[in-house]
Amino acid sequence: MLAILAAAAFPLSAGAQEISATAPENSATVPESSAGLPETRQQPWDAIWIVHPEAPGDSFGVYHFRRTFDLAAPPERFVVHISADNRYRLLVNGEPVSSGPARGDLMHWNYETVDLAAHLRSGRNTLAAVVWNYGPYAPVAQISFRTAFLMRGEGETESVVNTGQEWKVFWNRAYAPVPVTSDDVRGYFASTPGEAMDARDYPWGWEQADFDDESWPNAKEFVFRAGTEQGALPRGSHPYGEAGGWQLVPRGIPPMEKTLQRIPRLRRADGLSAGEDFLKGTGDLVVPANTRAVLLLDQTYVTNAYPVLETSGGEGADLTLTYAEAAVDSEGRKGNRDEIEGKTIHGIRDRFTFDGGTHRRFSPLSFRTFRYIQMEVRTANEPLHVHDLHGIYTAYPFEERGRFASDLPWLEDMWEINWRTARICAWETYFDTPYYEQLQYVGDTRLQALISLYVAGDDRLMRNAITQFAHSQIPEGITASRHPSELAQFIPTYSLVWVTMLHDHWMHRDDPAFIRPHLPAARAVLDWYERRIDGTGLLGPMPWWNYVDSPAFPRGVPPGAEDGNSAVITAQFAYTLRKAAELEAALGEPALAARFDSLADSLGAALRTDVWDAERGLFADAPDGMGFSQHANAFAVLADVLPPEEQRPLMERLVADSSVIQPNFYFRFYVDEALRKVGLGERYIERLAPWQTILSLGLTTTPEQPDPTRSDSHAWTAHPNYGVLATVLGVRPAEPGFSSVHIAPALGPLRRAEGRIAHPSGDIDVQLERVGEDGLRGEVTLPPGLTGVFEWRETQIPLRSGAQTVEL
Repeated sequence: MLAILAAAAFPLSAGAQEISATAPENSATVPESSAGLPETRQQPWDAIWIVHPEAPGDSFGVYHFRRTFDLAAPPERFVVHISADNRYRLLVNGEPVSSGPARGDLMHWNYETVDLAAHLRSGRNTLAAVVWNYGPYAPVAQISFRTAFLMRGEGETESVVNTGQEWKVFWNRAYAPVPVTSDDVRGYFASTPGEAMDARDYPWGWEQADFDDESWPNAKEFVFRAGTEQGALPRGSHPYGEAGGWQLVPRGIPPMEKTLQRIPRLRRADGLSAGEDFLKGTGDLVVPANTRAVLLLDQTYVTNAYPVLETSGGEGADLTLTYAEAAVDSEGRKGNRDEIEGKTIHGIRDRFTFDGGTHRRFSPLSFRTFRYIQMEVRTANEPLHVHDLHGIYTAYPFEERGRFASDLPWLEDMWEINWRTARICAWETYFDTPYYEQLQYVGDTRLQALISLYVAGDDRLMRNAITQFAHSQIPEGITASRHPSELAQFIPTYSLVWVTMLHDHWMHRDDPAFIRPHLPAARAVLDWYERRIDGTGLLGPMPWWNYVDSPAFPRGVPPGAEDGNSAVITAQFAYTLRKAAELEAALGEPALAARFDSLADSLGAALRTDVWDAERGLFADAPDGMGFSQHANAFAVLADVLPPEEQRPLMERLVADSSVIQPNFYFRFYVDEALRKVGLGERYIERLAPWQTILSLGLTTTPEQPDPTRSDSHAWTAHPNYGVLATVLGVRPAEPGFSSVHIAPALGPLRRAEGRIAHPSGDIDVQLERVGEDGLRGEVTLPPGLTGVFEWRETQIPLRSGAQTVEL
């Protein structure tokens, strides 16, 4: 119902014509991702990239492309392929139909496939695309070759819209960048810039069929290299194998969600008396002439949205929107996120200057992440009427199939903020944080992908990430720590995490054809590490940035990483070898699997010889024995460095010893996995106490680290939504492909717990209740075709498809 209402509520017009809450963007069937599969050769396209004839290709700029053509009758099918650099939005006869391209790299540049038939009519039709390039202000995640636009009709009928000189183009100088500095946002910033738009220079109505574009120049065809005349090049299509410019591949993920989202609260107004009607779209906020007013708006939770502003009048006035996850006091402290008294807003800014027109609609080209929006208005000689200000929520279209509830009510509040964080940190790629960086890091992504699998049951973004990290691999063997990224960064430990992501996907999805082609890249990562084992049997000095976690480690790098013999990284390498051995045994080379296990055994022997402290019963972080961390010991347990009977006592000592270096939110995942492995999963609930603190601070998404924190929206801290399903309810794959299930609950202090896990065959429902001190009663429902085992206190009973009662 929302999509129908939104279509009526958001007639397309003026500056916000590219943003709509309607659902059908990219509405044609999106090709399934070919990631990891053998490529088939395509022919060069008969369309060619087009550019503005005078504008530079690498600078900030916003461009409008138009193509008008006639049709004798509305077509039943009209399929086109579309791409641009940096990004585009396409409208057909004024209606939005597609946006993109999905982020990638030049050797894997995405195009969207869309059927325009539903938007076309008899007679005159107009295609209108806004294309923009942030130039030097682009987010680090945005790779670019130069500003350009491309459309190719799939067949002869559609070829009338192929990009070429018949298209018109306008360089819209109404736009200017509003750069963001570290001082603006109080921390490292790598995301999109703010924007300024002057309505007095904007070509209002440019997307409509009756707009007069006679004065616009014809687009210029872009030729990658002098003497070449071929059109756009799908990857691998050049007749002589050359690869330059954009190598096109079909988009492998669905279009992003766009949903109307109202801003519920006005928290503060200085300079005028104001109500909330304009936030509801039911009345105007009138700012008198020659007035300065500042309003603080509260979404009440952190979100991603395209702000949409509708105004009339106010010629010469300007309005600035500043977006922040939290307000800060004079010392820069956030404190309780619900509190605003004595606090101010700093952050990304958009600025609009008004031309006095009626019902002008304004929206930035990129979405913004915010809880609070500060609206600062300065009017000139006439009043400004603000009719409406709302957001269009956007994220990857995950659906919340999974759920969790228990007799500890705050866990449901934790679930809510974790899932909200997982949503806004997933777009065309996974994000570490949507506000500050929008970068897809391997370490973060592994945890995010597990949440996606268990709660949404959707592995497409995970597949996309696995493949993109494979694309980032360099000849010496390691993958980049983040990708896509215009600025390459290498965290070798994240290459190991990428290998474990392959194992995760193999265990949760029956798709060996996707995983098998990635095994050579995984072998190269492991070979890179093996070459660095020194005479001690441990890893020697490691280049690049060997981040693991913990504020106690300088830059997150454990002792011995840079000068040699880090127990943490050596144990992580052994843990990864165990995962790789399972993959090779099933999908690759069994002899190599045996070799990987043997190498892990050898590393374990060196760890026991070089860094085991018998007095403390723990592994030190390096042979000097000066430091001990949960990191080294958790990885040692996960890698089976000790015999099984010694692992549980080690973990009991580890969590009881407060002098041991503690992990940050991120690495707690691995400590919790080690606790579960040794039969201490019952402690999981008590280890969620830091998430109670998060809730007590008014946080509505999970932060990067405990306060003080830069980012309030960091998805690596949302991993308990996986943990409560996989450890507390105990639902895990018993075999690769999740072809059978093992359910071994670890309720801890809970008397009652229930939940749902998204499985490829349907949903797994589990309802459990304690009986006395040691008993358990419950209901388990498995989807058709799925069987498994239920385990409670070392007693196992078989599970069949359908609903059944368990009582132990």
